[in-house]
Amino acid sequence: MTREKIEGIVALVAFGATIPIANWMIGNVGTVCISNGPCLIPVAPSITAPSGVLMVGLALVLRDLVQRRLGALWSLAAIIAGTIVSALVSPPSLILASATAFFLSELADFTIYTPLQERRLILAVLASSCVGLIVDSIIFLYLAFGSLDYFAGQVIGKTWMVLFSIPLLVWIRKRDMRLGILPEGGECRATS
Repeated sequence: MTREKIEGIVALVAFGATIPIANWMIGNVGTVCISNGPCLIPVAPSITAPSGVLMVGLALVLRDLVQRRLGALWSLAAIIAGTIVSALVSPPSLILASATAFFLSELADFTIYTPLQERRLILAVLASSCVGLIVDSIIFLYLAFGSLDYFAGQVIGKTWMVLFSIPLLVWIRKRDMRLGILPEGGECRATS
């Protein structure tokens, strides 16, 4: 098995793990846990968000890495499997919100990432993650809580995780270029 495939499998497993961890965090991890509501964490001064946002931001980046290493079909399969896992591990009150937000945000991420990823990895991850995290935030908050009260916190929390991934992405891009590794399905070497 090639190094790229092993890295893809590791990203796939990590992506899958973010789903139950995010759902568990929403009900169990936070500086404040609201009765019959989410546990909240601070994401900026005077701004809080449901704690699962950290894993959702990470999931968007990991899905991009799955696609880079294993290809678009694996990525789409991961989205479908992740949606099923999300529905299975969500608290009953959040099943529809969690599964729908996950599915639609990951598809939005996929749609933006796919045409950009061969030439501009960092731009592809940032642009697709921004779209994905906004879609996820709007859909999840509306379906789960009937309001967008935590929208700013959701976006900020997910953005932190995407930004924290940039040094790793830069390292991966540089290493790929040095080793001549193309994204799965890629045909040309280009810079980002």
